[in-house]
Amino acid sequence: MFRELIPFDSAKKLIFDKINPKPLGAEKIPLKEAHNRILGEDVITNLDIPPFHRSTVDGYALKAEDSYGAEENKPIDLNVIGEISVGEYPKIHLKKGEAVEIVTGAPIPSGANAVIMVENTQKQKNRLLIYRALTQDENIMKKGTDIKKGEILLKAGKILEAPDIGVLAAIGLNFIKVMKIPIVAVISTGAEIIEPGKNLSPGKIYDINAYSLSAAVINSGGKPIYMGVIPDDEAALETALKQALLSSDIVITSGGVSVGPRDYTPKIVNSLGKPGVIISGIAVKPGKPTTIALIENKPVFSLPGHPTSALLIFYLLVSPIIQRIAGRKLISHKAVKAILTTRLFSAKGRKTFVTVKLSRDKNQILIADPTKTGASGAITTLAKADGFIEIPANQQFIDSNEEVIVTLLTNKKV
Repeated sequence: MFRELIPFDSAKKLIFDKINPKPLGAEKIPLKEAHNRILGEDVITNLDIPPFHRSTVDGYALKAEDSYGAEENKPIDLNVIGEISVGEYPKIHLKKGEAVEIVTGAPIPSGANAVIMVENTQKQKNRLLIYRALTQDENIMKKGTDIKKGEILLKAGKILEAPDIGVLAAIGLNFIKVMKIPIVAVISTGAEIIEPGKNLSPGKIYDINAYSLSAAVINSGGKPIYMGVIPDDEAALETALKQALLSSDIVITSGGVSVGPRDYTPKIVNSLGKPGVIISGIAVKPGKPTTIALIENKPVFSLPGHPTSALLIFYLLVSPIIQRIAGRKLISHKAVKAILTTRLFSAKGRKTFVTVKLSRDKNQILIADPTKTGASGAITTLAKADGFIEIPANQQFIDSNEEVIVTLLTNKKV
């Protein structure tokens, strides 16, 4: 195992070529449940919004030409013939010299073409004094101003956020077609792993990977299913993997992929279906023992047990696959230039990823400092990091004070 490590870039291409990730299709769900889902079709509205001319102020609807010449010291006198509230369609038809009281959001009556704000008027019984002239359509939101019937309101592939949900509700939709969410089974392996909440007996550690990877799955657009911790037992692991393949679209395991006597995962995964293991070891640090299989068109990613290695390989190789299957656009990680504080060496013959913390010096120059906790087993390596730099496999080192490209792990401002 791992006698011929595949170069990282070749591995990335091979994963996409072999798995050929495609969306799972669409489903209709209630609009109330559609937040953060991926729109499965273009939404073309079948009505105008607003569906009628409406007032944008409290005041009086009138004919704009009836206000011409009105001034603070020379008001014009109109006859008030009624009032209009929201939620009712007016039967009134305004004639010359008439006005009707109206509230914000109420439909404009026939014959009116402007609304004067109440503070520019004075009402005396059924008579109205107006103290300024109006222009046609003043304080009126015209029918279809916001949304026009027949236009594409939202395009397929958009992540539905709160304003989008409001827009869809505005055109009367209570169900919407969205892309199906890929189900991702997450399995942790190892005799030393126990679930958080249980007593930590000597020699045991809590399951970090299942929780960090499940959160990363959600962030990538998938729905994780925690399959529990499987001890280093071939029969138990085979049973868990078969169940995971039956109940999910993608399987992620962590641990059991190195060269130890109890690292059974690659052998068992390879026995579960065709074509089986397609990658067994990648020329990368961290993450060399990463194993990837395709079992009857379902990808299985077997990641290293070390938390930082597992999560970094997830970001680099697994997340893009989940995003594509979820129908999402690939997350574009921002990159910045920074000055490296320390000489860094690559692992011989392997592309090396080094996590760094970013800060600014007294001259506001961005500097990159390798995270102090260097062991791949320490989850704080990634928790403390702002991003990572790459050292090519054919490059021995990057010198201190060299400019480097840092790929950011988050979108926070640096």
